[in-house]
Amino acid sequence: MKYIFSIIFVFFFFLLFYITATAQCSICAKTALQMGEKPAQGMNTAILYLMMAPFVIVGIISYRWWKGNKKFEEEERSGQ
Repeated sequence: MKYIFSIIFVFFFFLLFYITATAQCSICAKTALQMGEKPAQGMNTAILYLMMAPFVIVGIISYRWWKGNKKFEEEERSGQ
């Protein structure tokens, strides 16, 4: 339970200090400048979403591995 509260606290802490991220390479930035303000903002948001996908996948795999390892250790302790 303490672990869940610490994760929620960190999540809200990062939301409190939200800074607009720019995730464009030089070529994408030049293209976005030519398109105008609204399309450039949408392009930047899309790049950020695409950047987060691998982190989410690795996070889910790591969490499932951690839970499986934790369950295995509990079974090992109760068996001794």
